[in-house]
Amino acid sequence: MSIEEFRQLRADKPPPGMSGALVALLHDAQGDWAGAHQSAQEEETPDGAWVHAYLHRKEGDLGNAAYWYHRAGRSIPKCGLEAEWEQIARELLKAYEP
Repeated sequence: MSIEEFRQLRADKPPPGMSGALVALLHDAQGDWAGAHQSAQEEETPDGAWVHAYLHRKEGDLGNAAYWYHRAGRSIPKCGLEAEWEQIARELLKAYEP
């Protein structure tokens, strides 16, 4: 699935088998930070932690973001938020098989 196709999905009706981390990115893309945060929190995996970190970085809570990047085994990125969102989405979509 391409990034463009992914962005067209509805966060409230994700395809079967889609991870909570990807659903969180959908919520974020649709302007629903709270829904994104909830989905990321419920995904207790390194991918969920990565999205959780991104969301706290976006929120401006860099201390909390650093904690979640560490939990995800990732460095704090130097790129912009949109670039990070796309990087996460591309990586997670590679593993997603509907």
